[in-house]
Amino acid sequence: MTTRIDCDTCVVRGLHCHDCVVSVLLGPPPELTVDDDEMAALDALASGGLVPPLRLVDPRNGPVIESA
Repeated sequence: MTTRIDCDTCVVRGLHCHDCVVSVLLGPPPELTVDDDEMAALDALASGGLVPPLRLVDPRNGPVIESA
C-alpha cells in the first residue's frame, strides 16, 4: 500500500507546513508517494523526536444537504 501526499489538496496547508515532516525534509512538493515501509520510517523518526510528524489532512466530502 502507498500513501499519496499532495500538498496542494492538504486542508491545513499553510497552517502546519512549518511543522510537517514533508516540509522539513523536502520542502513542500506538489505530490509525493510514500510506500508503507517509508511511512513506517517517517513515523519512527517522528516518534523519536527527530522530525515532526506528517500533518497531511485530506479533504473529505461531507454529507449532501438538500434544501426543502
